[in-house]
Amino acid sequence: MARHDRQTLMQKFHDMVARGEPIIGGGAGTGISAKCEEAAGIDLIVIYNSGRYRMAGRASSAGLLAYGNANEIVLEMAGEVLPVCKRTPVLAGVNGTDPFVVMPVFLKKLKELGFAGVQNFPTVGIIDGTFRQSLEETGINFSSEVDMIRQAHELDLLTTPYVFSADEAVEMAKAGADFIVPHMGVTVGGSIGATSSKTLDESVRLIDEWGEAARRVRKDIIVIAHGGPISMPEDVEYVLKHSEHCNGFYGASSMERLPVEVAITEHVRRYKALSR
Repeated sequence: MARHDRQTLMQKFHDMVARGEPIIGGGAGTGISAKCEEAAGIDLIVIYNSGRYRMAGRASSAGLLAYGNANEIVLEMAGEVLPVCKRTPVLAGVNGTDPFVVMPVFLKKLKELGFAGVQNFPTVGIIDGTFRQSLEETGINFSSEVDMIRQAHELDLLTTPYVFSADEAVEMAKAGADFIVPHMGVTVGGSIGATSSKTLDESVRLIDEWGEAARRVRKDIIVIAHGGPISMPEDVEYVLKHSEHCNGFYGASSMERLPVEVAITEHVRRYKALSR
């Protein structure tokens, strides 16, 4: 397992942006996912509780509900993923609203384990409506996630938070985020993916709106897109060609669940088609 310095990583990523080379990150819910992603040359790997759920055949949105302790699950997954990643920086998804975590201590532990950085997941950002209002009013709020990113930045961890609006992009940029990841919703497709989402054109508009807002705070912030209708390489290509601010893509379900669903299903069908 390689140790990664934030400044060195950011120099690499800024060089990629300057060359027009997309930065590609991926979620890993299992060690084999991480090994395969690294073998393909992925730039970043992120592990969080939804990875475990989706690779267990459950929806990624299960990671937002009380089926397990999100931060403890990440620590469990660390032992599966970190040792097999020889070159690729691995980031931890951190539940920044967890009231039972002493955040500076937890973040230092993640760094000592070998994580190169953090992302804010599970996140209340994906929740809207009356329930979101209730969460915010009772102290379970997005500002806690911004504080977590700020503390991680102060520990010199790479930070790549999800954002869900221009205002949130601004707040994360002010907190020192190295990347912002405009989140377009639960990924569509496959057996457990969402069936409704924004369009690609709507996604491009929002990515640029939120990216521009963040870059008014800091010009050097990197923008990579995630989720919703952006689920296949062709979708990512469309976004990159039509977006002014997008520098890459972070795939979770699209990087490990969807390919596995197709590969295993087709492979077993080949066996079932055999005859004597």
